[in-house]
Amino acid sequence: MFASIIQANADELLNKGKKVFLEAGNCAACHTLSDAGSIGDIGPNLNQIRPNVERILMAVRNGIGVMPAMEGLLSNEEIEAVAYYVSISADQ
Repeated sequence: MFASIIQANADELLNKGKKVFLEAGNCAACHTLSDAGSIGDIGPNLNQIRPNVERILMAVRNGIGVMPAMEGLLSNEEIEAVAYYVSISADQ
């Protein structure tokens, strides 16, 4: 039973992160990520670079290159969710 609760929470975080990637964060406009069905070519292809959570958190919070800082535009919860989603989805 405990494992199913953890899985449900992980799935909820993954789904929230995907929603942020596609909607509030507008990440799909610039990045390719197969799971999201996005083919942006302004930012790096996330399936190729397969960033870890720490790298994603740093980039999303502070911006990098032409990518703007999303801290203050997205909530901490949204940033953590999208970082989790991308780290899991890009590694598939």
